[in-house]
Amino acid sequence: MTGSNPTVFMTLQATDAPALIDFYVDTFGFVVAARYGDGDTVHHAQLNWPDGAGGIMLGTHRPGAAWSRQPGTAGAYVVTTDPDTLYERVLQHGADVVRPLAKTDYGAREFAVRDPEGNLWSFGDHAGEPTPT
Repeated sequence: MTGSNPTVFMTLQATDAPALIDFYVDTFGFVVAARYGDGDTVHHAQLNWPDGAGGIMLGTHRPGAAWSRQPGTAGAYVVTTDPDTLYERVLQHGADVVRPLAKTDYGAREFAVRDPEGNLWSFGDHAGEPTPT
C-alpha cells in the first residue's frame, strides 16, 4: 500500500508539535507528507504510516478553537507487519514502553508506548476482523 493516499487519519494537537512530529518520524517511522506553519507553530501536518492506509494529522494546540482537544489524551492502534523490528526501533529511541512486546490471547504480537505528549500508541500485527457481509 506504500505510495497510496491514506483514507483514515487520527487527529492530534500538541503543545510542542515540531518535537512530536520528530518523535513520530524518528521513533515510529511515520513519513511527513505535508507540514505547514510558522516557526514552532504547526498549523497542519500530515504524517503517513508507511505500512498501511492510515496516518496522522496534527498541529499546535489552540485552546478555544472549534476543533480543540487537550493534548496527550488520545490512543491509537497501528497495524505493522513486523512488530519485532518496530519494537527494537522504539527501544533504541528510548520511548516510554507501557506494555512490552508480547503475544496476546488472540494470537497477535503487540506492544504499547506513551509518546512525549502522553498519547498512548499500541502497535501490533493484528489487522482486525473483516467487515461482515
